[in-house]
Amino acid sequence: MARARPRVVYWFNQPTPYVVARFNAVACHTDLEFEAWFSEVRQADRSWTVDERAWRFPARYIPSRHFGPLSLRVPVPELRATKPDVFVLEYDRLNLALGAMVGRVAAKRLGFRVLPNFDAWSDRQWWREAAKHLLFRSIDGVKVPGSDGAALARRYGTEPWRAFTVRQSIDLNHYATALELSADERRARRDALGLRGCVFVYVGRLWRGKGLDELVTAYQGLAAEVGSAVSLLVIGDGVDEQRYRRAFESMPRAVMTGFIQQAELPQWYALADCLVFPTHGDPNGLVVEEAMAAGLPVIVSDACGDVRERVPEGVVGHVVPMGVVDVLRARMKQVALDESHRSAMAARSQSFVMDKSVEGYATDFEAWVHELLGQPAATGVAVATCMVIGNLAMMIAGLERWRCAPYVCESEQVSRG
Repeated sequence: MARARPRVVYWFNQPTPYVVARFNAVACHTDLEFEAWFSEVRQADRSWTVDERAWRFPARYIPSRHFGPLSLRVPVPELRATKPDVFVLEYDRLNLALGAMVGRVAAKRLGFRVLPNFDAWSDRQWWREAAKHLLFRSIDGVKVPGSDGAALARRYGTEPWRAFTVRQSIDLNHYATALELSADERRARRDALGLRGCVFVYVGRLWRGKGLDELVTAYQGLAAEVGSAVSLLVIGDGVDEQRYRRAFESMPRAVMTGFIQQAELPQWYALADCLVFPTHGDPNGLVVEEAMAAGLPVIVSDACGDVRERVPEGVVGHVVPMGVVDVLRARMKQVALDESHRSAMAARSQSFVMDKSVEGYATDFEAWVHELLGQPAATGVAVATCMVIGNLAMMIAGLERWRCAPYVCESEQVSRG
């Protein structure tokens, strides 16, 4: 007999602030029996706070297990014990690929989260591409944020009708608090930091893959040309932080803050006049929506998922070709010196992202779950192949006598494997 409420398990690599907010909304605003699994608390190059007390959903961390010489986090016993109606995960790591094959056996429906990807951030070795073709032909559906993600799924073999749009989301009310900062306090804080003129802000990892080399060059040239008409605020940390600190030290009105927790970010967006995000390959880059919710126009590279749908040219910002410094600098100059153009884009930016709420995500997600359960399951050679591998992994799990960890942190709704 079918369960009255679909049992959904979503396996994600780590509890990012975006994901926690969405999962909380799913737990509070849908009629799903929802559970989250995470591979780790936080990757080594990330700095956000993880407060499990704020989670409104049951969750667990998946421990490492041995597959011969390999140590992988694969939820074999958890899937065997849970048998979800819908198992959702990503696909771009070995442990995820193996987990998908086990999920093909244990779950009624298997779905992927698919975001666009770009060559600058991707390792497209032949065997990885072959594995993706196999996996994408074996799943029952994909959730995508827009047309770029749907095109990626089709490229790897997913039937077009198995793609469902689930909006990317942020905490709109939180970032809108940036607009509450008074003009006097804003002026005082900018003065204290030495910020003048049009303040551009970058928010993200300090890593060359985010296009920061181009930003350094563009800002250096622009500051030399227009002087105190521009400033730059750089928020974040990362593997290349020291290199960029050395680069910006010699530039006027360039301020680096280090990592800022999400709770404090709106007060920093409030000091800026425009986000600049010249990434080489972000699957999405939700700092774009954050900035717009805070009332800022944006300048973003075209290597950012579904960006032309998200940032219509000249309406709320500008899309520039990835890696082209001259165009980036020219757009920054236009935004800095044309105050009426900048103000017009800023006036439209907040309203343009009002549909990106976490409650809207939860509505879309629930609709996708019911769509998956209502449509025919995938069949064919790819499905059969994945089930053979999945059954083999489950057999190994039985031999190893792995056990599914109990819930031991009732107050935090989290169990650790």
